[in-house]
Amino acid sequence: MHDADELIAFADVMDSGSLTLSARRLGVAKSTLSRRLQQLETRLGQPLMRRQSNRLEPTEAGRVFHDYCLRLIALADKGRQALDELREEVSGELTLEVHEALARCWVAPALDAFMARHPGLQLNLHTRDRLTSEAASQSVVVWYGDPGETSLRQETMTRLPRGLYAHPDYLARHGTPAHPRDLDGHAWIDLLGEAKSGLALRHPREGVHDVCPPGSRLRVDRLLLHSDAIARGHGLGVLPVWMAELRRQAHPDQLVRCLPEWQASAAPVSLLYPHGHLPRKVTALLEFLREACPAAWTTLPAAAPVEA
Repeated sequence: MHDADELIAFADVMDSGSLTLSARRLGVAKSTLSRRLQQLETRLGQPLMRRQSNRLEPTEAGRVFHDYCLRLIALADKGRQALDELREEVSGELTLEVHEALARCWVAPALDAFMARHPGLQLNLHTRDRLTSEAASQSVVVWYGDPGETSLRQETMTRLPRGLYAHPDYLARHGTPAHPRDLDGHAWIDLLGEAKSGLALRHPREGVHDVCPPGSRLRVDRLLLHSDAIARGHGLGVLPVWMAELRRQAHPDQLVRCLPEWQASAAPVSLLYPHGHLPRKVTALLEFLREACPAAWTTLPAAAPVEA
């Protein structure tokens, strides 16, 4: 087992080449620093430094050991940091910003367990349908879809496959498509103009089929409104399979999956948070959100890598 003071002494003298300068930088007596180097050399059984002119130079053994020495120091620092975080109380104020598509169906119910686990924490929960530059530097963000340019670190949790859905009554009136080419003439519910430039659907054997939906008479700016409009029979629309299946479990007669073997481009779900060292309350929330991912996300079919 190496002594941390001996490792730090060796690393600093390697950098400075001078016992006097290193002793001053480390705040110890020159004799103390020299003794630490000697003790390290004794432990290793080889000389690490030799005097050349007015400077200490590493031996071959010193050059080899130096890299390992720096790694040991860095590892010890990480260990101390981890222990400090364990001592740091998860308390105070924290802001969580959540895309509206994930707020009610996942995040808000899951947070009950997090709040119960950390009674000293005050959590501000905000829902958004657009990610803005106003996202606080101390916020954690849970986002559905492409977050775009942001100064926050991005961590993709999953990619949600998406499929085509309609209400049974709509299909009874207008027919059920058997192939993407049958979509011509169907009414379309558009989300934020997503299908304006066309829609690509992928089949595991037939490849990609480009669809040009007709102009939508109803355009919405929220995913939940999108789902509601489809469930009211206004036309066809693309929904995340996970979200549509949750709705079908609660209301089996509202949605039907059309062209079930065809997938639209998958939508990422991401965690966004500041770069650098994070307070313990932030890391605790991130750890919780990773653990609280819906179990269904792990059983979803592979997302088709299609560009919409």
